[in-house]
Amino acid sequence: MSLRRSAMELTAELVARVERTEPDPGPMPGQPDPTEADLEATAAALLTSRPDGPLWLFAYGSLIWKPELTHLEARQAVAHGWHRRFCMRLTRWRGTREVPGLMMALDRGGSCAGLAYRLPDADPHGQLVRLLVRETDSRRPTNVPRWMRLATPNGPLHALAFVASPEGANYAGRLPQRVVARTLARAAGHWGSGAQYLYNTVTQLEAHGIRDRNLWALQARVAKEIRGLTLPVAA
Repeated sequence: MSLRRSAMELTAELVARVERTEPDPGPMPGQPDPTEADLEATAAALLTSRPDGPLWLFAYGSLIWKPELTHLEARQAVAHGWHRRFCMRLTRWRGTREVPGLMMALDRGGSCAGLAYRLPDADPHGQLVRLLVRETDSRRPTNVPRWMRLATPNGPLHALAFVASPEGANYAGRLPQRVVARTLARAAGHWGSGAQYLYNTVTQLEAHGIRDRNLWALQARVAKEIRGLTLPVAA
């Protein structure tokens, strides 16, 4: 007999308490957005080193619930040697300069279960550019693309994934979970709140039968933080 899984403490109602959109302040001084030429060159370099076979993309966070690219197939997959971590500091998107937020990236160590998407064969360069536009945070990026080997029920495959660069302008390193929870409960930007980002990620992972132990503990902490807030949220 299977045990019933416990319900999430971070609910849609709690997320709604802190959900808001803030004006986009634009890039931080000294951290300009990548140019079109930058993105085109990165896509070309990735294609040069692309492994043989179909074009696969590893989704472990928002790409699961907002992929934006058409995919022909999805498989559960595990990236060994990497784990999810809220290690990217945000002063836009889901944070502001006054109340910075955090976003997940893949950081070294452990393992990460997610989904592998097989992308269409047509226009791989254009698909990579679209992904880079979405995922690249500055000209000294923290979220960088790389090819990695994934384990799947149908055997290993190579996929593109976005991982944390410790040399990136917005790399926050290893933060205590209480600090991450406090940040996610308060920060929001022009893409919405950190609480919404966490809620969507955990619920979609659960929908695919994936429970990330660290994220599960984090959602409970964020729920507790939101319950204790005196609104409106202040810095």
